[in-house]
Amino acid sequence: MPTRRSTLALALAGGIAPSLARGQSAPAWRPTRPIRLIVPFAPSGSNDIVGRILAESVGAALGQPVVVENRAGAGSVIGAEHAARSPADGYTVLINSAQAAVPAIVARLPYDTIRDFVGIAVAGFSPHVLVVSNSLPARTAGELVALLRANPGRYNFASAGIGSGVHVAGELFRSTSNFQAEMVHYRGGGPAVAALVSGEAQFGTPTMASSIGQIRGGGIRALAVAAAERSPALPDVPSAPEAGVPGLIFEEFFPILAPAGTPPAAVAALGAAFQTAIRQNADKLGELAGVRPRAGYETPEQVMALVQSGIQQYTSILRAAGVQPE
Repeated sequence: MPTRRSTLALALAGGIAPSLARGQSAPAWRPTRPIRLIVPFAPSGSNDIVGRILAESVGAALGQPVVVENRAGAGSVIGAEHAARSPADGYTVLINSAQAAVPAIVARLPYDTIRDFVGIAVAGFSPHVLVVSNSLPARTAGELVALLRANPGRYNFASAGIGSGVHVAGELFRSTSNFQAEMVHYRGGGPAVAALVSGEAQFGTPTMASSIGQIRGGGIRALAVAAAERSPALPDVPSAPEAGVPGLIFEEFFPILAPAGTPPAAVAALGAAFQTAIRQNADKLGELAGVRPRAGYETPEQVMALVQSGIQQYTSILRAAGVQPE
């Protein structure tokens, strides 16, 4: 025969159980077909390298392959617009280190950098590198600056496209070191580095991810890492202050985004899968791309706040360099 205490316990359990069941029965989102990871640059650039490092692990976590799709052009605008206009169903994501740079230099974008996207994760941060073609005699950053000042407009700077982080880093270098040079915009970091290797362009500030292989292999010469301290990925390359260019402090970050309106359950599942992949591949990201994950970007709001602060930073750099949006 039930006691008063057991009756009360049963009554409480009966009242609580439905709410627990509701919380536990909400199904987690699981994809039923492959997911597209849009890279808005040509293959072999930093976004492409980082995206491909993560894609396999993300696919394993979600049970569906993640297919990298390169849609290069206009400094990432073509690929970013495609991602923004894709169905908001969880099957399209974008990795774009130029997401914050483009609004600072392109006056009329066909999408809104903030409102048309939702944050998924941040793959990490990586400094740019000041490099020269092997055909150039400069062996230090000081020698390069002296050469550029003595020959205004003679040498070509290799950019990854208008509005790319490489473009912004180049404008920062130009304004803080006070020289004139021709800026040539290629269709991504990979083609820009290839131009440096061939000697078509003479110097640049590529991302570490897109240039580290050629630096280690001797295809191009690194004069400085655009950071306050040396990078573990290139320990023999001096930091910007050590190299005598203390104003050249610039790093890129890799936000992973989905179209605005993507269901919260899909955003949560994608976020968890990408964050797990970032942790699992931290050593590979550092070794192959010079990318270091950083805590504090686990929610959609934190990811988009980082993009917003990046827009402000890049706008400040470009206006100080006298560059206005076009």
